[in-house]
Amino acid sequence: MTAAKQINQIIENIERTVVGKRKEIELCLTALLADGHVLLEDVPGVGKTLLVKSMAQSIGAEFKRIQFTPDLLPSDVTGVSIYNQQSQSFTFRPGPIMANIVLADEINRTSPKTQSALLESLEEASITIDGETRHLSKPFFVMATQNPVEYAGTFPLPEAQLDRFLIKLQIGYPSINEELEMLSRIEEGMMDDGIAPVLTTEQILALQEEVNRVRVDVQVKSYIVRLTHATRAHRSVDLGVSPRGTIALMKAAQAYALIQGRSFVIPDDVKHLAMNVLSHRILLTTDAKLANITISHILKDILKRTEVPVVKSRALSS
Repeated sequence: MTAAKQINQIIENIERTVVGKRKEIELCLTALLADGHVLLEDVPGVGKTLLVKSMAQSIGAEFKRIQFTPDLLPSDVTGVSIYNQQSQSFTFRPGPIMANIVLADEINRTSPKTQSALLESLEEASITIDGETRHLSKPFFVMATQNPVEYAGTFPLPEAQLDRFLIKLQIGYPSINEELEMLSRIEEGMMDDGIAPVLTTEQILALQEEVNRVRVDVQVKSYIVRLTHATRAHRSVDLGVSPRGTIALMKAAQAYALIQGRSFVIPDDVKHLAMNVLSHRILLTTDAKLANITISHILKDILKRTEVPVVKSRALSS
């Protein structure tokens, strides 16, 4: 079975519970296959938990949920060493971060100290406790959520932590027909027992390796670099996209190309992903904020002004 067919199996399986959100499902799988993580900013009740839980069920992965609160400690996330009096030694009790797929719910409601406990795991897939580094099981995927409406009592994520999320997205409300379909499925009991796995974690690891082999032509690489450099030079931008963001855009484009059944990246892949990969890595100037200029407007302007390369299919597939 080809990679595209395997990925399509996952998408169709998730769509049994998550109605009408194929684009968002594809973006989450893009992050998973690119060995990255997702920041999901949306209002409560739109299916964030259901989406990530369905992803875990579809690949037979271990799933854990962390509810972030102001009193949560770093050890509540990473785990803690407990002294055993009988054996007279310390026993490590793993925290919920030590799972394949982790939902970090309302991450901006906890203190910066606890937020920083995620930094190492997001970047290096490992945690350090009492001077000992413990590697996390692969695949390792975090979906962090935050509520864009209620800001009272929250701690905004610092730029360094935002930069470690490959993709930022919103699920949004369903349409009338989608919501009716949702009610019908609940009435028929189709969502009671979740969904069965269609792939294994070993197959996901193989797909991640295949992503690394997706070809990116030098002209497409140049296009990616010119886009990120344009954010740094824009007059309304105080902090542009970092080199990590440049790498993230290429990795995401490789994963998205594989989802679309191609072994090479085309410029349209980059354009399709630019908003979701770059928007959370940009800080606006004070004047831009006062003028009601948004990051979305800036990225649309950059995409419009940056010349798109014309790459021959032979060069892409060779």
